[in-house]
Amino acid sequence: MADPRQATGSGALETCCLERILEALKLLLSPGGSGSSSLQITKHDVLLATLKSNLSAVEDKLLKDPHWKTLKLLRDEIANKAEWPQNSVDVTWSFTSQILLWLLCLKETMIHLAADFNPGKSNPRTPEAAPALSPDTLSISQQKTVQSVLQFVVTLGVCPYLMPGVGVPLRYRTEFGAVVQDVVCLDAAPDATRRLYTSCRVLLNVAQHASLGSLIFCRHFGDIAAGLCQLGFCPTKRKPLKPEEEVLTEEERALSREALRDILNQIYQPLAVRELLTLQGGPPQACTDVKTQVRSQAPAWLRRLCGQLLSERLMRPSGVQAVVRGILEGAGAGAAGGHDAEATAADWKKCDLIAKILASCPQQSLSPEDYYRDICPQILDLFHFQDKLTARQFQRVATTTFITMSRERPQLAAKYLLQPMLAPLHRCLNTAEIPESDMVPGTILVTEEELSRCIEDVFKVYVVGNEPSAVLVDSLLPVLGVLFSLYCFTRQSVSHIRSLCEEILLWILGKLERKKAIASLKGFAGLDKSMPSLHSLCHFRAATQGGVMVAIKEPICDEDEDEALYQKVSSEQWQVEHLGDLLSLCQECGLAGDFFIFCLKELTHVAEENEAEFKMKPFSSKSLLELAQHHTLLVEGREQKLLVLQLVAVLCERMSEQIFTNIAQVVDFVAATLQRACASLAHQAESTVESQTLSMSMGLVAVMLGGAVQLKSTDFAVLKQLLPLLEKVSNTYPDPVIQELAVDLRITISTHGAFSTEAVSVAAQSTLNKNDPEGKTEGQRQTSHERSTGVSRSHLEQQQSHEKSNQTGLKSNTPLIPQEVSEPNATTNQKSRNITTEQLQEVLLSAYDPQIPTRAAALRTLSRWIEQREAEALEMQEKLLKIFLENLEHEDTFVYLSAIQVFSGNGEEISWSAAAVGSRELLLPPTSLL
Repeated sequence: MADPRQATGSGALETCCLERILEALKLLLSPGGSGSSSLQITKHDVLLATLKSNLSAVEDKLLKDPHWKTLKLLRDEIANKAEWPQNSVDVTWSFTSQILLWLLCLKETMIHLAADFNPGKSNPRTPEAAPALSPDTLSISQQKTVQSVLQFVVTLGVCPYLMPGVGVPLRYRTEFGAVVQDVVCLDAAPDATRRLYTSCRVLLNVAQHASLGSLIFCRHFGDIAAGLCQLGFCPTKRKPLKPEEEVLTEEERALSREALRDILNQIYQPLAVRELLTLQGGPPQACTDVKTQVRSQAPAWLRRLCGQLLSERLMRPSGVQAVVRGILEGAGAGAAGGHDAEATAADWKKCDLIAKILASCPQQSLSPEDYYRDICPQILDLFHFQDKLTARQFQRVATTTFITMSRERPQLAAKYLLQPMLAPLHRCLNTAEIPESDMVPGTILVTEEELSRCIEDVFKVYVVGNEPSAVLVDSLLPVLGVLFSLYCFTRQSVSHIRSLCEEILLWILGKLERKKAIASLKGFAGLDKSMPSLHSLCHFRAATQGGVMVAIKEPICDEDEDEALYQKVSSEQWQVEHLGDLLSLCQECGLAGDFFIFCLKELTHVAEENEAEFKMKPFSSKSLLELAQHHTLLVEGREQKLLVLQLVAVLCERMSEQIFTNIAQVVDFVAATLQRACASLAHQAESTVESQTLSMSMGLVAVMLGGAVQLKSTDFAVLKQLLPLLEKVSNTYPDPVIQELAVDLRITISTHGAFSTEAVSVAAQSTLNKNDPEGKTEGQRQTSHERSTGVSRSHLEQQQSHEKSNQTGLKSNTPLIPQEVSEPNATTNQKSRNITTEQLQEVLLSAYDPQIPTRAAALRTLSRWIEQREAEALEMQEKLLKIFLENLEHEDTFVYLSAIQVFSGNGEEISWSAAAVGSRELLLPPTSLL
């Protein structure tokens, strides 16, 4: 072949040669036909005539125009080297062959121009000047010409020869494609398979030039890949053909297979995935145009081949990203974005499809475990994209993949997905083995980035995914202690992971079985030492970016022991308070109420404490080790009981009246109170405070039985749990009023409310009247079940406040349930019992006690004795009046309300002395307490 550079002899003419090639291509594509402005609107005869006319016009130009002489030499040289038949009876193939020759001429010319290009050195005085362009650079208009040429090659030389079901047929694309499909003559030589092979090989040859390759693969990769699939992998007939009967040799088929794998490895992987999915196709789809035939389904061999090739894309480095982008990018994902990106972000069906693809182990993998080992790190990386749109879509895919894998292969998902994700939390557990190299004080065990990423990933998988599968829940249980400690630490300062920790804890507590949830809360509170928690050598430290890191503690010096003890006590106090805050958000699901009842039952164990167990046996019967162990157990037991008291106090302060959500919880609450009263009686520990607590609990049952709550038969089945306790109270409690009310409640519960004594009705009515200061009628209070339930819950809230005061000695601003509940004797004319002088003196001393609950209980006892006209109390009414007046000035509302009760009781008025009458103005309560 003559070198065009030798023929022309100048660089300018070489550039002119490039322009001549593009001019020849334009001439080949020029429209024709009578009154026609575009080939796209021509029909069969006009199209054929136009193709013939354009071929003749180019040949005439090459023969007659002297400026095209060099171009003709180049074209003839390449044509002589061509190994495919260029002439055919079918005009469409002759036209395609000429275009392929001109594309090869274009490629060779561009290669020679680039090889001879030698740009001069840039002028340092003008560094801002743009560098000289290479002479093989195509302008925008030239690129459009080449794109049109490539469109003709694919339309005339590739698509008509694809088998049904391989690729997208021409008739489904454009009207021009449908016309081409009809004018191509498949019976004329060369064979259709040979034509397809020639077109694909020449296009791949031209694509070896970088700029031309980008134009080819950008728009026509799918059609070329479809052709190579058919050429290299389509099964041949079972009967062996003679060599002269074979259209393609085995070597040519092997070259097609190799070429397919080469371009798949070189092309942009998301594009390869998308085109392979298109080739793989789906079930046959009906067309909206009834005149158009139904699209054929992809043949089985092609579906298997595409599945294999897709699996290979997936197993490559960053293969997961390629698959995800290949499916999502067409609808707006990725850096380019799109107007329908938001719709794609909300398309969970597409995310489910990707998750199923990623969760399915391909045949090429040795085993599912090998596949998960390779693929799971890439899935974890999907959570960590910076681009907001890409991150949102990829995170949804990753979350759905987590759930799908956990559902299909839970053991492998736990090993290769969940454990690596939770690794930073496992690293700082008290059950973890910290390497000696990390034991140096101040060493960062978990960095801020690791911990933040871990918490964010856990939030996305568990809370956003919201799939309470067993493997997901069980994987999070071992690190709940560390999560709660981290949550408590973030509450002390500003941190962006605080809300994430809170949402994770609320999610897991809501999804756990109730027993496991209560056990987790016990671990949070410190009642269950077996729960894994933060390692004793580790502590949280605030980071610079608002995050948290885990570091090894500094050793404690002797001078810092007091400070360390203070920090330990403060930390425990914070944890209890933060636990109360967390439970205040768990009231609707009933978890807070169940945990509160659990704490009340633990108080019963405190009441049942046998002092004899704490008495030491003679020293001679125990060794020093046994004595130390016994002392340790005693200390731990006392710590547990103090912690329970602290929990009850915090819960009473934090919880609202909605803590109990059903009748069963209310019954459990009352049962816990009755059990504690019975335990106190067993240890001869009866007190006025315990008596009032018991009266209020029984009054609450009377309220429910009196109509405040619409009880069903199932509710009475729950209430029957109280019958043994009520019977025990009626038989053992010394107060006859409480005994009578316990008997009456047993009768009412046993008869499902069919028979109710007057004492129960009066107790319920008195309680409702006390909580209804506006004097609403019974019917108004029972307009709805929800309002009635709200009344009951308000009583529970008052009981909680009273429990806090009784057990902890803290101040309370919540009044007790009125004494009418526990004192129906005022209306039943029950005979008052006589009190002794010793009892009166004991109560008088308690009225000056510094403990708020003891003083308030004594004042209420004196008030009750006066209303019952006890002789001993009436004889000392002057002294009692002085006590009541002094306590009216007390700063605590609990004491004030207990003192003023004697002047506002519902019983018969007491005839006070003149001094008392003269002091009536002192009895007016402050405006803030009205």
